[in-house]
Amino acid sequence: MTPDQIASVESTFRQIGPITQATGVEFYNRLFEIDPTTRSLFDVDMGLQAVKLMQVLAFVVSNLHAPETLLPMIRDLGRRHVAYGVTEAHYDSVVAALLFTLAHALGSAWTPDVAAAWASAFATIASEMKSAARSAAAG
Repeated sequence: MTPDQIASVESTFRQIGPITQATGVEFYNRLFEIDPTTRSLFDVDMGLQAVKLMQVLAFVVSNLHAPETLLPMIRDLGRRHVAYGVTEAHYDSVVAALLFTLAHALGSAWTPDVAAAWASAFATIASEMKSAARSAAAG
């Protein structure tokens, strides 16, 4: 990601700060809509899950400029998600649902440049998580 993309992600994430739990809930609703196979991966209170998701996303956003901090955590998440039954195809669904949800939450602030910045961030995260998951699954 470029420095401008990182700044764009950081500034737009701050804009959704006051509605983070609602945004997380909207994400899961959208995810289950576009990929019903993901619903069976969750047997928890979705309100709490939404908060956890947004906390992880906040950590990611605040560490985009520090890959030495961010990447080990992302890779660990990828390894852990193997045990939850997450497949590589699920990552595409998650990215699509996240981008949709952010576009909705940001409204007119969701410009082509903002969309590209978030897509870049999520592509990197998904790639790192999938790679770590493949390594974990291989043993």
